[in-house]
Parts: sequence; C-alpha cells; structure tokens
Amino acid sequence: MFRSRLVLLAFALLLSSCANARDHWVELGGQRYQVEIANDDETRARGLMFRDELAAGTGMLFLHDREEPQAYWMKNTRIPLDILYFNNERKLVAQQRDVPPCSAGNACPPYPSTAPARYVLELNAGQAAQLGLQIGDELDFSPGMDKLE
Repeated sequence: MFRSRLVLLAFALLLSSCANARDHWVELGGQRYQVEIANDDETRARGLMFRDELAAGTGMLFLHDREEPQAYWMKNTRIPLDILYFNNERKLVAQQRDVPPCSAGNACPPYPSTAPARYVLELNAGQAAQLGLQIGDELDFSPGMDKLE
C-alpha cells in the first residue's frame, strides 16, 4: 500500500513538472509563443539539435546568467531558425534571421549578437520578418518565469 502511494506521488510530480514546462510562454511583437527553457549548460548546449521540426507557435528560450556577447551556432540543427538576442531589460539588441541548418559539426559558423545579451530566443525562420521585429522590441515573459533565471 505504501509503495503504491509512493509510485502515485512520483507519477503526480512528474505530470506536474511536465505541465509546468508547457506553461512557459513569451510574447513578442504581439504574438505569443510556447517556449522550452534552456537555463543550464547542458540544455543550452543541446538546444534544438537533432529535431526535424519546431511546431508553429513554439520556440526555445535560452537564459544566461549574465548579459554578455553571445554567439550561437547551428551544429546538428536540422531546421532553419531566427536567433533573437535580448538584453537584461528584455529589449531586442540583435537578430540573426533565416539561419540555415548545419550538418558540418564543429565547422558550423557562429551567429553572434552585435551587442551584449542575456536572453536568446530561437523561433522558426521567418518569424522575425513576419512580426516586423526591430531593435528595441520588448520580450515579455509568462508569470513566474523570472524564478527560472
């Protein structure tokens, strides 16, 4: 009886953590995107590697410990992306649009920010153009996401 309750509790905790992961969103240019969070070295390094698609209306938000120059690459990334860089105030400071996939491993080129950034948002290629994004546009977080930083 006790063991079955432990299993049920563990299952409930797992479902709760999965539900919370789906609840993270950002708003940019009047559009809301459900985002996966990459806030540690492992998830930032893996990013969107080895995926064949990124569902419409979704993206990945990379949270860094401090604002500094960033450079992302497309190593083992199979889908074209827009890479958007934001500062501490969540203002857009740089954007790399329509970045192509790269299967060249460590020979993949970097796509740097042109200003220090703390947050990086990856969306399907074409989203930045569709939204008409400009330097200074603001990224809004869903409630509670500040605690992930």
